Amino acid sequence: MAVDTDRDGRGAILSVRSLNVDFTLRGARHRVLRDVSLDVRRGENLAIVGESGSGKSVFCKSLMGLLDANGRVESGEILYEGADLATLTEKEWLKIRGKEIAIVMQDPMTSLNPLIPIGRQITEALRLHRGLKGKAAREAAMGYLRDVGIAQPELRFKQYPHEFSGGMRQRAVIAIAIACRPKILICDEPTTAIDVTIQAQILDLLLSLQQKYQLTTIYITHDLGVVARVADRVAVMYAGDFVEIGTTEEIFYDPRHPYVWALLSSMPQLAKKGENLYSIEGSPPDLSSPLAGDAFAPRNRYALKIDFVRRPPLFSLTETHQARSWLLDPRAPKHERPETKGGGAG
Repeated sequence: MAVDTDRDGRGAILSVRSLNVDFTLRGARHRVLRDVSLDVRRGENLAIVGESGSGKSVFCKSLMGLLDANGRVESGEILYEGADLATLTEKEWLKIRGKEIAIVMQDPMTSLNPLIPIGRQITEALRLHRGLKGKAAREAAMGYLRDVGIAQPELRFKQYPHEFSGGMRQRAVIAIAIACRPKILICDEPTTAIDVTIQAQILDLLLSLQQKYQLTTIYITHDLGVVARVADRVAVMYAGDFVEIGTTEEIFYDPRHPYVWALLSSMPQLAKKGENLYSIEGSPPDLSSPLAGDAFAPRNRYALKIDFVRRPPLFSLTETHQARSWLLDPRAPKHERPETKGGGAG
């Protein structure tokens, strides 16, 4: 597989090319991912951002062969270590899922088995993916419990999920994920089900584990505060399409797509007392019908006529920054970018 390199010299550990994913619901076909392409760079912290229903989780489930039964990869490639993951059988996925690419689900209560002690759930992963058994697996499991900040691992090893607090359950799920020494760790809304006082601890833990185990980490989130804390690079998704990709600084301080302007303006943590909280007008599109042009156009007060007809190309702004907006075409009328809470006006 040809490997892309960026200005930091890090290659792409995983490359998605023209990926289309469809779901069938009540006999109707819904295109949930629309011709998306993205390189995931080795060793980076990548955040995939967007409203609920934008396709973030479907994109990452596609990277692990975890689509629901009514979903399928219609076309495109997911290139990893010389293989196209989009073509793997379930038996072939067992060699990748967990061992090469692991995921931390957003709700640990549904991803942990309530009938099996935490330690056994970790040792099961060690047995399946690393061949460790008996005392060696037990000692390794307790080491991972220590790594994720769980005190008294000898005691906690024997306990069940209901005996753990919410924050401890999330730490246990992380321990299971890293126990298989994956190269890529996907974190699906890793702080959603956690008390706000614990969220920063979990994010700091993930950053430290990324360094210790040399992980490439993908965060799925709608929380721009999480993005600002952990991400090196951001891919913004709307209606199953990446509309802007750039470094965290580029996305927060020099956003170019109107959807990203709107997201930054609606950050509640930066709202001022006495001001109404900004909200994006309208609703996301119905994916059961084919979309023409820029899917955000009906909600975009800066939309041009062409936005309703043709999908914009991905315009390159820098080596690291691209946006899919007709406003970036040299022929487009110039608009003053609105002030956003991400950092300044245009």
